[in-house]
Amino acid sequence: MPAQTTGRISYANWEEHPVGSAGPGPRLAHAAVTNDFAGGIEAAGTTCEYSIVYTSDKTGTFTGLELLTGRLDGREGSFVLEERGEFAADGTVRCTFEVVPGSATGELAGLSGSGSFVYAPGEPSFPYDFAYVLG
Repeated sequence: MPAQTTGRISYANWEEHPVGSAGPGPRLAHAAVTNDFAGGIEAAGTTCEYSIVYTSDKTGTFTGLELLTGRLDGREGSFVLEERGEFAADGTVRCTFEVVPGSATGELAGLSGSGSFVYAPGEPSFPYDFAYVLG
């Protein structure tokens, strides 16, 4: 039975750069992001890289990888999350994520799991949920 944990994420930095041409149609961008996780996952200053597809001026999808170093329910180590999500015209972001197999270290070695978050525009932090197994 997977363990369940929750907490909040706040982003500390977001640097986005266009990729390719800026002509009509979909646009690509790359974002380097730093987040802080609190709660069941305690990880400050994560390293996150997103590839973004804008399908309109305000909507699109993204994929990314995020390296977290810190603690998961008191156990120390690091792991990488693979993230996929979308953002709506009103600024709402929905994302699901999974632990990259084999990426966990320290007391988290063998970690597997998945979770999600929803960001509402204007909020300084937003909740996440994460179900995991240490094996």
